[in-house]
Amino acid sequence: MSTPPADPHADHADRTDRGPDAPDDPLLRERTHLGESRAALRAMREDVENLDIRDVTANWVNAAVLQRQMDERIKALADLSHTPLFFGRLDYLHAPGADRAEGAEGERFYIGRRHVHDAEGDPMVIDWRAPVSQPFYRASKKDPMDVGLRRRFGYTAGDLTAYEDEHLSDPSETAATSKLLQQEIERPRVGPMRDIVATIQPEQDEIVRSGLSGSVCVQGGPGTGKTAVGLHRVAYLLYAHRERLARTGTLVIGPNKSFLHYIEQVLPALGELEVKQATVDDLVAHVEVRGADTATAAVIKGDARMAEVLRRAVRAHVTPPGEPVVVVRGSRRWRVPAYELEGIVRELLDRDIRYGAAREALPQRIAHVVLVQMERAGEAPDDRVQDAVARDSAVKAAVKAIWPPVDPARLVLRLLTDADFLAVHAEGVLDEDEQKEILWAKPARSVKAARWSPADTVLIDEATDLVQRTHSLGHVVLDEAQDLSPMQYRAVGRRCTTGSATVLGDLAQGTTPWATRSWGEALAHLGKEEAVVEELTAGFRVPTDVITYASRLLPHIAPGLTPVASVRENPGFFDLRAIAADPEVIDACRELLRQEGSIGLIAADARVPVLAEALASAGLTYLGPGEETTPDTRLTLVPASLAKGLEYDYVVLDEPRAVVDGEPDERTGLRRLYVALTRAVSGLIVTHAAPLPPQLG
Repeated sequence: MSTPPADPHADHADRTDRGPDAPDDPLLRERTHLGESRAALRAMREDVENLDIRDVTANWVNAAVLQRQMDERIKALADLSHTPLFFGRLDYLHAPGADRAEGAEGERFYIGRRHVHDAEGDPMVIDWRAPVSQPFYRASKKDPMDVGLRRRFGYTAGDLTAYEDEHLSDPSETAATSKLLQQEIERPRVGPMRDIVATIQPEQDEIVRSGLSGSVCVQGGPGTGKTAVGLHRVAYLLYAHRERLARTGTLVIGPNKSFLHYIEQVLPALGELEVKQATVDDLVAHVEVRGADTATAAVIKGDARMAEVLRRAVRAHVTPPGEPVVVVRGSRRWRVPAYELEGIVRELLDRDIRYGAAREALPQRIAHVVLVQMERAGEAPDDRVQDAVARDSAVKAAVKAIWPPVDPARLVLRLLTDADFLAVHAEGVLDEDEQKEILWAKPARSVKAARWSPADTVLIDEATDLVQRTHSLGHVVLDEAQDLSPMQYRAVGRRCTTGSATVLGDLAQGTTPWATRSWGEALAHLGKEEAVVEELTAGFRVPTDVITYASRLLPHIAPGLTPVASVRENPGFFDLRAIAADPEVIDACRELLRQEGSIGLIAADARVPVLAEALASAGLTYLGPGEETTPDTRLTLVPASLAKGLEYDYVVLDEPRAVVDGEPDERTGLRRLYVALTRAVSGLIVTHAAPLPPQLG
């Protein structure tokens, strides 16, 4: 780390554009540039705030739209006082050429979260997503990418306090680990998840900057940054393809509300305010969920075979025509025989288009046959006549009889309550035991009265798509994807049939009975078989001693998966404690609260009420998962079932055996334990009165 006096290399680099009035202190010059950049950003924001749109809007609708766009722009230009406006600097060696990086000779670029320009329009800070910024993440001594100097900046509470230089093109200087980079990675985590824009690694940057047209699947163990990579990829794609994605939309899908709340500030910090977030349950919320399935029933309902059962049930509503259609127009009667109607119906079925779209096409096809007869009789009908025939009462009656409307929820309700109906359409797909498992014991009186389960809503979503095509977005990020069932993958895939996807997950952290066994299988259900699978194995979050201990479970939960290798210099704090009573768990929390940062007390769901009472008796205030920590309240009580995706500086893990026993089977329980063991950023205390699971050795 460099502080005044600076090293001679850095001082030489700064003389390249030093003006006559520039201070001699390199750090002071950088602070001056920071102050000028902040002033320029304020001016950019004031320019937008002072725009008068009264003379450029034709009506109140245009005015409202333009005002909304201006408000969003003002928000995007906010200067966050505790967030560095720039975190790096690149000094290029040469002017641009056919095989050179961008940048004129001697030109330098400050790399930050957003673009900032001065009053003349000259850049003072370059957006990290711009092509000219890419060498900040990828340049090395082996491939300097025409960069002479890469400078990283250190900040304290938003103030620039240090810098560190790498002379990439200087053969006399050896490559060294960046101290500032390590400090930023290991900085305490109070509050929600933050961006990693200053610490993106080359292998992460390749994923972040991959094109919009292709889908990417990222397999990453705990602490490898897969969630951050996915969010930064969204930010990059919005920068590179803003107009297209503004039309088609983007969506981030997380496992639960707590997780979404934890990550919700990452994209706004990067200037992206319009990305929607949801859970899979949100996407398929066609009915109110008031019931639950057994694990066995949920696995069957989540099986991809249910898609075929639903397809058969929907198509079964089509009835072959038994009578002709007679259309009366004035004094003439036009007759469409039953065999011709049957041909139309067979053609629509063979095309395998959506049930609703075929139903809308049927009256037009019947009307077309009538128009052909009219033309043969010497008449000259036009499109208006065809539309009138399609609306004729006889045609409407025939369509209703042949191709009746289908209500998706009613259809699924009948499948789950009518054994004969299910048997007909599940024949050869589900065996008798499977059919009995998913049938409801008590039939519901109506769709509203039914006690729908989460898996049922996914079936309704599938049936809805069979009737009417689901709207497709431009890009979807799916996090913690390993926990989805095949039918849930299909539900997500419907939302990006014409777009691309970023799939994030860790096979070792699959904690549902239907957790995916391979990414190839998952991507096939998603409809993205062509997606490139990337693996992140460098751990930036979990300390060495903690991830080494947790990795003892890998041979039992995900054999063959590459263990995460921590790249942190600090091995972290790890302690395994046999205790006699719950107060010792509270003592461990008190001990960690003397450290800086956030504290998570993770326990089996059944143990949470007991520990909540113990914390209250001890006078320790605590939060629920997903709630934002503050300097005064840094302790969070976390049920093991909600720990996935969250992170804390220090963790107390209560009773590993209880975490395992809280799941329906041992493999799922061990995976849940693996998740709980890997939530710590700086240190972990494992407390146990019961014997540890033998898999921990």
